[in-house]
Amino acid sequence: MNTKDTRLDEITRQIDEGIEIKKYLKKEAATLIEIADQIINAYSRDKKVLIFGNGGSAADAQHIAAELVGKLYQKRRSLPAIALTTNTSSLTAIANDFGYDESFTRQVSGLTQDGDIVIGISTSGESPNVIKAIEEAKKLGAITVAFTGQGGKLATMADYVLSIPTKDTARIQEAHITAGHVICYMVEKKVIEDDNRK
Repeated sequence: MNTKDTRLDEITRQIDEGIEIKKYLKKEAATLIEIADQIINAYSRDKKVLIFGNGGSAADAQHIAAELVGKLYQKRRSLPAIALTTNTSSLTAIANDFGYDESFTRQVSGLTQDGDIVIGISTSGESPNVIKAIEEAKKLGAITVAFTGQGGKLATMADYVLSIPTKDTARIQEAHITAGHVICYMVEKKVIEDDNRK
């Protein structure tokens, strides 16, 4: 019985912590609006979004790109977004030939145009391949966005930063995908409104 009670307490604690971290996103509403507006403006100029991260952040990058290319709630035109984590041939060739730290930088170098949106996701804010790719994106004139946790170099580099105030990777990732959904919702809503005016 004690074991069961302990597990129930642990489940409750983890869920409560997740709820509190998601509530924090309300304080970052202005940041979410800024990021959404930058993406909306980029799409109005026929630009694209590039997204990347490692591990769970790679999954978040793919998830967000899918919402933009496909849809979140409503049918509308497809929006150009590429998760740099999905081409295993590129990832493995670059890692093999240039080193893992270049896995996103080489792709950013080949795909980024001035005015594109480049989003790097790192829960620690210290992932070398994400940091180097954001540096490269800035050189190429992209608008850079960082999704990160508490602290880390990445939070000091990007034009727009969503920093979640914890070092708990799971909670950071939960907040990141919630933020991603909120941003995609705002982008989708505005794109539909603008297209309907044409």
